[in-house]
Amino acid sequence: MPIKLPTALPAFDVLSREGVMVMGEDQAARQDIRPLRIALLNLMPKKIATENQFARLIGATPLQIELSLIRMTEHQTKNTAAEHMEEFYRPFSDVRDEKFDGLIITGAPIEHLPFHDVTYWEELTQVFDWTQTHVHSTFGVCWGGMAMINYFHGVQKHLLDHKAFGCFRHQICDPTSHYLRGFSDDCVIPVSRWTEMRQDEIDAAPGLKTLITSKEVGPALVEDPAHRALYIFNHFEYDSGTLKQEYDRDVANGTKMNVPVNYYPDDDPAKHPVNRWRSHAHLLYGNWINEIYQTTHFELGKIGT
Repeated sequence: MPIKLPTALPAFDVLSREGVMVMGEDQAARQDIRPLRIALLNLMPKKIATENQFARLIGATPLQIELSLIRMTEHQTKNTAAEHMEEFYRPFSDVRDEKFDGLIITGAPIEHLPFHDVTYWEELTQVFDWTQTHVHSTFGVCWGGMAMINYFHGVQKHLLDHKAFGCFRHQICDPTSHYLRGFSDDCVIPVSRWTEMRQDEIDAAPGLKTLITSKEVGPALVEDPAHRALYIFNHFEYDSGTLKQEYDRDVANGTKMNVPVNYYPDDDPAKHPVNRWRSHAHLLYGNWINEIYQTTHFELGKIGT
């Protein structure tokens, strides 16, 4: 089954050209099936690129997915056209009475700020509480995952003395996890952050289970069964060229930045980067969607009860 998107959303054309099955509202209405309702709370500045990345991953499963785009109510983005936000996004205040099978909370480029200094932190904590009654399963990504694990368990993020930047090899901690079906014993994941979560602090929080970790950049994927949540601190969703765009931006701005590790052939920025994480990215998000499908209520109104 395809992912259901508004035909005017840029991701509709992008994914169609890539061979991802997409459908519009009229076509979806003709199918006698309840689609999985997945929401994307998009906190990234380049919202269209982020929409494409996550729609690509969750749209590659055999299930029909209805994607809803959500923004913080008062926060105004400066990097995406107001017309795009008005047409395709709804503020959290407008959806808080609705229920969803899944929610993805993205990262945000505000790692240097203490959580409580983020302008929309109060509303974001309302979102976290709302997931416990209105969302079947939540996926916190990078800063979004760090914020969730901090809110629910008090686990702190720690500033690094240099940016963890590149493609790092990670090890599988629990090969029996439903979320890691089909995974190899290790995998490569893109990393781009100035902060880290520490394994000893995660271990000290009752009920958390680390599923993927790295000797170089620490824990990557943590399961929180009590809150029906996954937290990933790295970027499986990144396109092949995302790290290159970040590196080129920093170089153009005169920011001193190391070449992303294990990304360019021979670590040469003049060469085309190689994608070594795409298959595991599809596996992880496909497994998450499948787990939602196997465990969510058929009646939306019963989610969270």
